[in-house]
Amino acid sequence: MSDYPALKKIRLNLARTKDHPNGSAQHGYEFTAPLDDSGHIDAGLWKKERDHCRVRRFWGGEEEEIGHLVHRPGGSWAFHYDIEGEDDDEAGYRFGSHAFQPGEYVSIKDEDGDLFTFQVVTVSPV
Repeated sequence: MSDYPALKKIRLNLARTKDHPNGSAQHGYEFTAPLDDSGHIDAGLWKKERDHCRVRRFWGGEEEEIGHLVHRPGGSWAFHYDIEGEDDDEAGYRFGSHAFQPGEYVSIKDEDGDLFTFQVVTVSPV
């Protein structure tokens, strides 16, 4: 049994795009977040477990990026990477209101401001 039962590993794969008409399992994110019983991110538990809320971005042949799930002022969520420099966060579009359950769709705005849609592929215990 996990020491962190509310923490879940969530995998997001790129949904259909012009360049990927069938979506892509080689483009996406895996991240850890505390989810409530309805699949929503639990901000209160995130505060207690934030060190465990990590993200891995994989994007085709690019080098993977590793970072954290952060709760920003105003209540929005983003992925912040542990990279020196001035990279912007990648913002989850309405992550606070989305249920992270297989088959659902969520959107993420990348550091260039482009919005991409992803499908929740798996949600599993950490």
